Amino acid sequence: MLSYIIWDVNPELFSIGSFSVRWYGLMFALGFLLGQQIMLYIFKREGKPISDIDALTLYMVIATVLGARIGHFLFYEPEVLFKNPLEVILPPYRGLASHGATVGILTGLWLYSRRKSSLATNQTFLWVTDRIVIAVALGGCFIRLGNLMNSEIVGRPTDVPWGFVFVNNTEYLQIPRHPAQLYEAISCFFICLFLFWFWNRYKQNTPRGSLLGIFLIGVFGLRFLYEFLKEDQVEFEKTLALNMGQILSIPAVLAGIYLLVVSFRNRPVPIDSRKNR
Repeated sequence: MLSYIIWDVNPELFSIGSFSVRWYGLMFALGFLLGQQIMLYIFKREGKPISDIDALTLYMVIATVLGARIGHFLFYEPEVLFKNPLEVILPPYRGLASHGATVGILTGLWLYSRRKSSLATNQTFLWVTDRIVIAVALGGCFIRLGNLMNSEIVGRPTDVPWGFVFVNNTEYLQIPRHPAQLYEAISCFFICLFLFWFWNRYKQNTPRGSLLGIFLIGVFGLRFLYEFLKEDQVEFEKTLALNMGQILSIPAVLAGIYLLVVSFRNRPVPIDSRKNR
């Protein structure tokens, strides 16, 4: 009886002539589509203009892709970014960095909130980010599932019974490895559920910045730990005490702790409590 899992999934879902649909692209698109439905539900429950969803989605798509691409080259291949910056926007789109995507998303939401923070809609930066991280956590789950389908970002060798042998990844020895992509996908899914439960409990009384803080602590705190189970992504990481993913996760976790502390210090008084005074 095998004490490991043979992972021999074709990253290509199907092809028609020279056109092909890959699992990664499908997962990427599903993350945005389901995230849009989450935000649509939140906007309805909190009485925000449904017509703003399309604009918010556009900001998110552009900010995520540009942030992830620029982040990849800036953090992992800076020489390519400075020699050929057009590679950021030109295919093939190899390399997406989640830390870069986070910076890109925050930047995009800041630009979005500048247009929508009037008294009419009251979509301030922290209001939007606290809700969007629910969708982003779910998107992170789908992205990591896409990595699993691509047999990339593999874990280190292991003897656990759920170790994966990534047959299609010829860069490493064909031995059982931690399915690090699956670990992160499962974690992101449960973080999404917790964030949604938290928002659903408080809704408009959600302490500003609290969900963003929980997201940063949960996603990047676990990312820091999971990196110990992963193979290094680029050669220069072998000379570092902590790899690039861990180094970039530390400020994200610290920012999350700060946001969480400040949000609960300045949390709003529940509407029902005001009425009973």
